[in-house]
Amino acid sequence: MYPAWRIAVLGVMAWSMLLPVTLPVPVLRELVAERFGVSELLTSLFMSINMVGAVLAAPLAGALADRFGRRPLLIAFALALDALCFLGLTREGPFPVFLAIRFVEGCAHIFALSLLLGLASGARPEAQRGLVMGATGSGLLLGVASGAPLGGRLGAEDPVTPLYVGAAVVAGAAVLALLLLRETAGRERERPGLREIAHLVRAHRIVAIPLLFAFADRFTVGFFTSTFPLFLRNIHELPPPRIGILIAVFMLPFAVLSFPFGILSQRTSRAFVLCGGSFAYGCLVASLGFWPTEGLLGLMLATGTAAAVMFVPSMLFTADVTPEAVRTTSMGAFNAAGSLGFIVGPLTGGLVSQSVAEAHGWAAGYAAAFAVAGSFKILLALGAFGVIRRFERTSRGDGPFLSRSGS
Repeated sequence: MYPAWRIAVLGVMAWSMLLPVTLPVPVLRELVAERFGVSELLTSLFMSINMVGAVLAAPLAGALADRFGRRPLLIAFALALDALCFLGLTREGPFPVFLAIRFVEGCAHIFALSLLLGLASGARPEAQRGLVMGATGSGLLLGVASGAPLGGRLGAEDPVTPLYVGAAVVAGAAVLALLLLRETAGRERERPGLREIAHLVRAHRIVAIPLLFAFADRFTVGFFTSTFPLFLRNIHELPPPRIGILIAVFMLPFAVLSFPFGILSQRTSRAFVLCGGSFAYGCLVASLGFWPTEGLLGLMLATGTAAAVMFVPSMLFTADVTPEAVRTTSMGAFNAAGSLGFIVGPLTGGLVSQSVAEAHGWAAGYAAAFAVAGSFKILLALGAFGVIRRFERTSRGDGPFLSRSGS
């Protein structure tokens, strides 16, 4: 069993793994578009290609851990490779090589993160698991939230600097893994495959609802890591430090308020919390292209708050609608749907903004991209509300509604 200080190490490790993820976001235009002279769509691909690597590498992480054990050593190895990839991204070379390095970086990142979460899940007995996962989850969200403002300041003079800092942070995490982490008795279950997920959805069709929410949530977040910083740079002409602050203002309430809103969703209707939060969030995202510069700070604060309202309830609803025997598979499917959304989001934002901009200008292009993202959330919230309310009225855990939906 992990002592308290080692649980704190897990939180620090989680923070150090996620911090480099958003470090390059405020300087995305300078780092990719201007440096390589590529289109908006290819610039957005930079934020998607590493998630493609992550989706492919996550099952491999579980398989190797099951086969060889020694997860701290594997984490350290993956983080060392991740640090080398960050350094590789600072080198000059052709754009396809740059993307290939980014792909490998995504593989190394998710490999280490998957095994870290596996260690966290077995660090304490089940009755104390919430404490460990809470500390680790807080580290993850704080890493994402703090990366953007730091990256904006570091990249104000040289857009490559955040990559050097990311390499140093990840290398430090590799050392921590070697020195301070220890194997636990728990073993992370291998991520479910597509066939297993498809069987789950066929048997319990209601589970498609939270999977769609997971996809939509990460789909829109993909716009904030790619299209949004490009929009702020091109249309509002904001410097990287300001871009970083705006993204942090979105992420901080998302991180801080997710827990209390999760508690709220346990005491009231999931339909009102999840669909209400999603509807408000969708409206705010859809309006992003029409706000003046001075209104963006308040808008991002409101958008981050709305994101926090819907985040935890969607995970809880996934557990609500599946029996205990397949709950692990359902949570794996939830994460897989979210990963797919994060791949598609940046690409959609780049494609829509670039296509519309060719005929109507970049301001219209970005406004159209945000309208697509926000409208998706709005339509999902309106369409799912009645289904979720019927489930709440007719089901207590594995109730009759669940049985009928799987018939």
